[in-house]
Formats: sequence, structure tokens, C-alpha cells
Amino acid sequence: MWLYLAALVGLCYLLRWYRERQVVSHLPDKFVFITGCDSGFGNLLARQLDMRGLKVLAACLTEKGAKELRAQTSDRLQTVTLDVTKTESITAAAQWVKERVGDRGLWGLVNNAGIAQASTPNEWLTKQDFVDILNVNLLGVIEVTLSLLPLVRKARGRVVNVSSVMGRVSLFGGGYCISKYGVEAFSDSLRRELSYFGVKVAIIEPGFFKTTVINSEIFVQNLKELWDRRASSEVKQIYDEKFVASYMKTIKLKEQKCSQDLSLVTNCMEHALTACHPRTRYSAGWDAKLFYLPMSYLPTFLVDAIVYWNSPRPAKVL
Repeated sequence: MWLYLAALVGLCYLLRWYRERQVVSHLPDKFVFITGCDSGFGNLLARQLDMRGLKVLAACLTEKGAKELRAQTSDRLQTVTLDVTKTESITAAAQWVKERVGDRGLWGLVNNAGIAQASTPNEWLTKQDFVDILNVNLLGVIEVTLSLLPLVRKARGRVVNVSSVMGRVSLFGGGYCISKYGVEAFSDSLRRELSYFGVKVAIIEPGFFKTTVINSEIFVQNLKELWDRRASSEVKQIYDEKFVASYMKTIKLKEQKCSQDLSLVTNCMEHALTACHPRTRYSAGWDAKLFYLPMSYLPTFLVDAIVYWNSPRPAKVL
């Protein structure tokens, strides 16, 4: 009996492997628009797809980032400056894309732009701190998607949204985890709605990777500023300097454990864009596959216990 079961499981994995190796035809004719291409995942993906022969439309926050990317790629790749927090910038970029793709439509939209500042205890923050990060990581994703959706539908293409393992397990306060939970929810509803039109939606859930988004120096500087300038006397009394020092140490340790192989993420993105049968979700990185993903399925009290065990404790605890 167990032999038959093992054979059945092996057959299922073999069938899945075969299906996932099938590649979409006429890739050099397809346009892909990527946000957040100044550095990190977006930058590497733009170069990767350009080498694959696709027509890449890369959105960068700065002209400097756009210029550096153009210098590393072929003439096929085109760039545009885009601030995903500004409606007028998104509208202009959407029109720019429309002029280039024409009647062919947009095969791929990759919502990659994101920030991670102000990831501290919630009590240290203000509403504006949450607004700032949600504007980029969630509302920016939504507005860019809605602006380009007609072009993606015309091509019966793909939407690839970059979430995080923090969209499954909330390990710290601030708007980052909230924004990624939001990306997951938006992507789920979008996938079901667009399936009627032949459009596929994929979610990328990376673990911890060494990018400009996860930079311990920026995190520590932000933490110090919040503690020194904005924390109330009551908050300082409750948490104490030892908590701040321990929190900083935790941030630096997390950065040291970050994977530097960004291709683990961009390969998932590329597969979602080029495979005939892409996955709904991609977990990138061994920490995502072996720790955070299984952790997300555990009972809440066990998840809480794991988070407590790995987190610094305030001075005034019960």
C-alpha cells in the first residue's frame, strides 16, 4: 500500500515538473512592465528578462537608477520614472506603456516597488508612519494594477505581485506586514476575477534577502530617531534603553542571515511570466520554504510562542 502511495506522489510531482517546464511561445514579442527597478529584485529581473529577449519596460524612481540600468542592458529595454505614491506619475507611466505596447497589450505586470521603514513596535508610531508605507507597498500596487489592467487583459497576460513571508506571519509592528497581508488579499481577489479573461495572477513570497529594502543601517537610524525624538516619556519608561539595544541587535542579526542570492526570487518571477502553467504562489528562499511557510500553518498560540522566543522584551512586563 505504501509503495503505491509513494508511486502516486512521485507521479504527481513528475507531472507537475513536466507542466512547469512548458514555456510560453513568442517571448521576444512580449512586453513586461516592472516597477522598482533602481535596485534589488526589480533591477535584476529587468536585466534577466532583457537577456531572455523580452521587451522590458522598467520603471525607476530616479533618473539615475534608470540611466544605470540602461547602461547594463540592451537597446530593447526602455525606462520610465515612476513614483507609485503619486496618481499623476502612475497615469503618465500608464500612458507611456500604452504607447509602446499598442494593440498587442501588456503581457506582464510586475509590482515590485516597496519600502520597509518604520518596522518598530506599533506604539512608537503615528498614523502617518503607516500611511507612508501603505502608500507604496499596497495602494501603489493597487493603483498601478488598475491603471494597466486593460492592457494586461488585452494580452491575456500575467500580473506578478511581490508580497513577502511577512504577508503570512506578522513578526513586527509597523505598516510593512500590514501592507504585505493586503497584497496577498488583493492578489487573491484579482486572481479570481481575472481568471475569466485568461489572465493569471502570481504572488511572490520571498524570505529575508539582502536588498536596499532590508538595510540594518537605515533600520537602526530610523529606530534611534523614533526613540530619541518621538517616543513619549511613558513609552521610554515601559520599554527602556535595554530594549532598544536588543532590538537593534536583532535587526543586525537578521540582516546577517539574509540571503544574497537575489536570483532565487527573480527566477520565481521569471517563471511566473514565462511558464505556460505558472504557480499561484512562489516561496523564495530556504527560510521561507522550511520555516516561515510551515510556521504560517501552525496554531496561533504556537506562532505567538515562537515570536516571543525570538523577540526582545520590554523592561516593564507583567
